[in-house]
Amino acid sequence: MAEVAFNEVDKVYDGGILAVRDLSLEVGDGEFLVLVGPSGCGKTTALRMVAGLEEITDGTVTIGDRVVNDLDPKQRDVAMVFQNYALYPHLSVYENIAFGLRLRRESKSVVAERVAWAANLLDLAPYLQRRPKELSGGQRQRVAMGRAIVRQPQAFLMDEPLSNLDAKLRVQMRAEISRLQHDLGTTTLYVTHDQIEAMTMGDRVAVMYRGSLQQVAPPQELYREPINLFVASFIGSPPMNLIEAQVVRRDGGVAVVLGEQELEVSERLLDARPRLRSYVGRHVALGIRPETIEDAAVESGAPENRRLRGRVMLMEALGAEQLAHVEVRAKPVMRTEVLEGAVEGEQALTESLEKSAKEERMMLVGRFDAESEAKPDQDIQLVVDTSKLHFFDLDTGLAIDGAAG
Repeated sequence: MAEVAFNEVDKVYDGGILAVRDLSLEVGDGEFLVLVGPSGCGKTTALRMVAGLEEITDGTVTIGDRVVNDLDPKQRDVAMVFQNYALYPHLSVYENIAFGLRLRRESKSVVAERVAWAANLLDLAPYLQRRPKELSGGQRQRVAMGRAIVRQPQAFLMDEPLSNLDAKLRVQMRAEISRLQHDLGTTTLYVTHDQIEAMTMGDRVAVMYRGSLQQVAPPQELYREPINLFVASFIGSPPMNLIEAQVVRRDGGVAVVLGEQELEVSERLLDARPRLRSYVGRHVALGIRPETIEDAAVESGAPENRRLRGRVMLMEALGAEQLAHVEVRAKPVMRTEVLEGAVEGEQALTESLEKSAKEERMMLVGRFDAESEAKPDQDIQLVVDTSKLHFFDLDTGLAIDGAAG
């Protein structure tokens, strides 16, 4: 096992296309770190530079105590698991798992011992004589994992390994890969565009956008304290509701005005984000997580300064809860990074948001209790937990907190 570190790494392709910009990031010895971001953000390029499949334009990559910029892939002592499994169709499961060991000229006894160990660990023992075409997608991915772990490398590199599996199997394989990495304790750098995958698997999650690292933190910290508008819009499912609002003084305290309505800002939140007071009179991006919005008919007794009025457009029943889509008179935040974080370039949805912004109306998504009787086309009052609001500077996109503005 070994640390993997990027130190001010750039990757520029022919034509001046900058894929990775000034990346500095450390993956600790035995850590499971997930690189996540939308398509084209540079995460796979970063992974391939560690593997030696892409040249590094500037900066250094180290594995353990070795700078590996100029080493061939086979000299780096890492094992890569690909999106498409990359199995040899004419070889059996046993032969596929053993392939790398035989290239290294390991003895037959070592090969047999390690293949048997990996097969037992991955529940592949009954399938060792089958060809890949005789296996399910999940079994093929286990074979790819087996081929990686038998080499006992210093680090695992995984490039979207679950993207070709169906939804149910992805959930199962997420748990299996997490368990396997925990049992082996091997340093792992895992790339995905799926933020749910990232949040459920990583010890830490590194968010990338347009080639630059945005934030690195444990999953819950990333969710609770996003550093900027891109992270806020990208992390969370459904994503954070982001609304243009004006900060105003109210009765010695602070409130935010959105459209013709306003919400109090709790004293507890002001103590946690003292810089917000300096934004009085200015417009900010107000962030409201769906789980902090409830049907007022369920949460009765909430004061008026925590309520919003809107009209229900859609209810999605999920058993233990309901997702409510409620239109309110307010202006959505339309910065580029919000659109790319929340909808990842879906043109129709982007055009719909732009139309909503012009008309100063937007859809709030709330996680309602299963007991809510809200129905589409019904006017409703929402209750917002104002102790958990988020605020971002509209000019810089950075979170407004006690340390940065």
